[in-house]
Amino acid sequence: MMIPTLDDIAAAAERIKGIAVRTPLVRNDLLDEITGARIWVKAENLQRGGAFKMRGATNAIAALTPEVRARGVLAFSSGNHAIAVSTAARIFGVGATIVMPADAPRIKLDTTRANGAEVITYDRVNESREAIGAKVSGERGLALIKPFDDPFVIAGQGTAGREIGEEISPDIVLCPGSGGGLASGIAIALPQAKLFAIEPEGHDDITRSLKSGKRERNAPGIRSICDGLLTEEMGDITYEIARTRFAGALSIPEIEVKRAMAFAFRNLKLVLEPSGAIALAAALTGAVEIKGKTVAVIASGGNVDQPTFIDALNA
Repeated sequence: MMIPTLDDIAAAAERIKGIAVRTPLVRNDLLDEITGARIWVKAENLQRGGAFKMRGATNAIAALTPEVRARGVLAFSSGNHAIAVSTAARIFGVGATIVMPADAPRIKLDTTRANGAEVITYDRVNESREAIGAKVSGERGLALIKPFDDPFVIAGQGTAGREIGEEISPDIVLCPGSGGGLASGIAIALPQAKLFAIEPEGHDDITRSLKSGKRERNAPGIRSICDGLLTEEMGDITYEIARTRFAGALSIPEIEVKRAMAFAFRNLKLVLEPSGAIALAAALTGAVEIKGKTVAVIASGGNVDQPTFIDALNA
């Protein structure tokens, strides 16, 4: 098992330079007043492709040998990883095949196809995206770009944490959970900070895994507006990092996620998807004790469809 290091994150920063963008840290007086903390929001919704996933996908594809890369790449994703892999593949001039759930947000399906990728849809309740991906990858000789449990992907996501550390020294980091690729990379990049993984209510495998001391799975068929965070379980690498480097994990109700989306739009002038707003929701609700602390909140993405966004603004 290869656990990425600070040197790996530095190498990733060099690989993705000029492709992924350096996103800003956003401040807001009202946010500080509500929380009693000094908060900086890492606006990864402004990343190329609309989410942090561009970092890991670009690093993983760039690290392939030219011969392997030329055969094309494959990924499975509910959306943002799909957009990132298809975007990076287009930039590198290689083909991309993406396995996506049929009920993924339309904006994510359409954007992935617009990038020139072949999209294979599946039923996320009754079919396994891993099994479909393995079959297609084996048949076509495609390089699999995993969504989170890959050292190059984790190192790429860690560049977001590296950028944070170049500007501030956070005491606490609030980060969306999911499979743990982003949170793991940032935890490595910012070892002095306490990192909390934030999950949707009812989809709390990281919370349960940290408590039980073993990887826990989510029950199939659980739905959430935070579609980008609906993984079955953490990977081998991300769990090992979480076990030793995460300060904790907790889950947030959907209504608070919607309120955070509305707050971000009205006060931070940021459009966030539900998955991208969940860490901000944790800060706004006081789910983690952050008063008097310097806090980095990861706003991980902004690929939200219009009905979901309008619903959040009316919450």
